[in-house]
Amino acid sequence: MKVMVIVKASPASEAGVMPSQELLTAMGNFNEELVKAGILLSGEGLHPSSRGIRVRFSGEKRTVIDGPFAETKELVAGFWIWQVKDLQEALEWVKRCPNPHADDSEIEIRQFFEADDFGEAMTPELREQEDRIREQASKLSQ
Repeated sequence: MKVMVIVKASPASEAGVMPSQELLTAMGNFNEELVKAGILLSGEGLHPSSRGIRVRFSGEKRTVIDGPFAETKELVAGFWIWQVKDLQEALEWVKRCPNPHADDSEIEIRQFFEADDFGEAMTPELREQEDRIREQASKLSQ
């Protein structure tokens, strides 16, 4: 099972406050543990929403909204993508994670959809297309 582990933003991360050397070291050590366990596929921190852009869709209309965005508790400061056996394994790893902010923090775990989750709507042709896209994207990320 593949999951995204989402580190929620804090007022400090949204203000652009960079993590301390101690936190960077602790996170680096935690990431090394994830690699050794064979579950870390990717992970990155994100700039504050003041450097972001949203696009709102309404039918054919597109509206561009420049950051910053209001609800800090709903914003993402960073993420990992993990390959785990189940949600319980992901939860156990998150419990071992250093607190990602100097103040209170929240981390969310979300499971990725797999082709079988879409049932009959995922035709053999769509599965083939999906496989092709993943293969091409994998080459680009190397």
